[in-house]
Amino acid sequence: MNINKIARRLQKDRPMTMVSIRIPDDVIEDLKRVAPKLGFSGYQALIKAYIGQGLRADLERLENSIEVSALIESLRKKGVKEEIISSAMAEVRNSA
Repeated sequence: MNINKIARRLQKDRPMTMVSIRIPDDVIEDLKRVAPKLGFSGYQALIKAYIGQGLRADLERLENSIEVSALIESLRKKGVKEEIISSAMAEVRNSA
């Protein structure tokens, strides 16, 4: 994520949109119980934190995937053989 996006996300006065979701009662009770133990003012703040964590992880994974795809395409254009690219990708997957 670039520095401008990070700076915007840290602003306290960002525009907000109200959403409504249905969550089972027992999950809400668990969130209410866990939130103060994790230092949150309430369960809604905890839900926002969970959504933010998941979103950041997915964005990072997707952005890295796009960068890897661009790198692979560039290697192909430069004449790197497909079997070398495949071998390198397998090596990276196995080391992760």
